[in-house]
Amino acid sequence: MSLNNFISPPKFAEYKERFKDFYKMERRPDGVILVQAHTKGGPIQLSVENHRSVGQMFKAVGADPENEILIFTGSGDEFMMDADPEGFKIEADDLDYWAYEYAYKDGRINVSSLVNDLEIPTIGVINGPGFHTEMCLMCDITICSEDTIIYDLHYDIGSVPGDGIHSCFQELLGVKRAAYALLTGQAIDAKTALEYGMVNEVLPRAQLLDRAYKIADHIITQPRTTRRMTTQIVRRPWRRQITDSLDGGFAMQMFAHLAKNAPAHGRKHIGDVVAYVRKGKRNNFD
Repeated sequence: MSLNNFISPPKFAEYKERFKDFYKMERRPDGVILVQAHTKGGPIQLSVENHRSVGQMFKAVGADPENEILIFTGSGDEFMMDADPEGFKIEADDLDYWAYEYAYKDGRINVSSLVNDLEIPTIGVINGPGFHTEMCLMCDITICSEDTIIYDLHYDIGSVPGDGIHSCFQELLGVKRAAYALLTGQAIDAKTALEYGMVNEVLPRAQLLDRAYKIADHIITQPRTTRRMTTQIVRRPWRRQITDSLDGGFAMQMFAHLAKNAPAHGRKHIGDVVAYVRKGKRNNFD
């Protein structure tokens, strides 16, 4: 007998409770786990705190061997269209510290954990308009609602789009389309996202979770090892993107924030751009 015992893996009941302020979780007996991101029960509102929670959650889910497939989505009729009113005060109060902790470390861990710490198939479900949709777009399979709008607003709020969204857009859109989307704040609707190959299916919002579970039902028909090793094959392009561009992109974003002595995000600037998109504009220079 070994001189040491295995360290106990995370227990679902424990991390479900631990993350309840950020994610609603439920798991079927076959190991298909649904994680719905939320803020106070509604659509996600970006903050330093929930930004940090993303990688922590992915690591916990990935470390639990009882999880077999992850379905990841938001809550309500939007994915993420706003910022917590006080969500970046902590960053503004100590920019030197949080430029690294928030704008560099946490963000890198979030994207890397999605690709590297989850050795199970992932299904991203974009439940409506929003930014930071890379968390769903970089899942193995992605479906979205008919009213989904995908866009990146970093450049339009004076920030460098280097926190993983650039890797995501360049991989899915190619060089020219990615450059256009990142520099102009292009609003990509669900139909265009399907045409561009950003998502696999577009459905009415009410059908999204049923469809995600049906896809999971198909994936889980094969043996556990087959599922997990196939996942390693389909993740290779994302791993190349992370190796080639992620760290450098984050470093450039962090440097830009420090150089202008301004936080990474702010409710006022995000609100201005979101209001523009809500009016049906496709580009912020229209």
